[in-house]
Amino acid sequence: MDIVVATNNHHKLREFNRLLELDDINLLSLKDENYNDYIDESGITFKENSKIKVKQVYLKLKKPTIADDSGLEIDFLNSEPGVYSARYGGEDLTDKERCFIILDRMKGVVKKDRSARFRCCISYIDEKGVIYQVEETCEGYISENYIGENGFGYDPIFLVDDVCFGLIRGSQKDIISHRGKAIRKIKKYILEKVVEKNE
Repeated sequence: MDIVVATNNHHKLREFNRLLELDDINLLSLKDENYNDYIDESGITFKENSKIKVKQVYLKLKKPTIADDSGLEIDFLNSEPGVYSARYGGEDLTDKERCFIILDRMKGVVKKDRSARFRCCISYIDEKGVIYQVEETCEGYISENYIGENGFGYDPIFLVDDVCFGLIRGSQKDIISHRGKAIRKIKKYILEKVVEKNE
């Protein structure tokens, strides 16, 4: 069975491939499917955006599809960047530039006020068009400096128990990360549906 992962982000696709290892299931990216349609992520929550993406891709390709929407919420910044995490500060900035915008805005803020979390919502739509959604978070805080080169996005400024995501490998991060926890829930759901189908 083919499942489309509604992303062109190769970092995310790598995480899905690493965590969603399922026998007889082949993960395809939007690029694999030559899908180039614009997806207007107009929702005000990660859950809404995830549902918008999964429905739009499924309606065109008619294949089971997974879509996630995720980002960073910083309490001191009133939960920014939130759903705008991927385009925070401007569409053409690099991940590193976005990190430094946040570090600059958090300059002088004491550790107890630097609390933050990564949030991820994943939607899965099956071959019949039935949608299942899960949401997970990873609690931590914002570092005072840019640390490490591992991961992507805001990983180099996000710490959990004094360990920066920018310093740990993907398989280690998977254990505690928002996306790792959400993908494991989706995997459990897909496995249960496959078992039901074969009974």
